[in-house]
Amino acid sequence: MPAKTTTKELDRRYSNGVEVALLWHPASNGVAVTVTDWSTGDEFAVEVDPANALDAFHHPYAYAA
Repeated sequence: MPAKTTTKELDRRYSNGVEVALLWHPASNGVAVTVTDWSTGDEFAVEVDPANALDAFHHPYAYAA
């Protein structure tokens, strides 16, 4: 059976022009959080330990460093 490579969106939220998404990569079992500030056009993504996924989703700027 071929490995699944599709990224799965686990959650997404939008507040004050900032969109945050929690993504899971089944092939690697990796988790990432993406942040897009629609008012400035700034965006970033950060890979996080799956154990910290929800914390990173709620506090993405703390994991951006």
